[in-house]
Amino acid sequence: MFKWALIFAVIALVAAVLGFGGVAGTAAGIAKILFFVGLALVVLFLILGSAAARKIT
Repeated sequence: MFKWALIFAVIALVAAVLGFGGVAGTAAGIAKILFFVGLALVVLFLILGSAAARKIT
């Protein structure tokens, strides 16, 4: 699942480059949304991974 968070972050960065470069105004909004979705997924998976590691040890 961490792989999906990284994929969302890469897509957000690509959309940000296109949107903030003037190519498409809506791409900037999409990039912001994808960035925060990716960020939320990273935090979620870090918490879940930490909890799983505590159960193992």
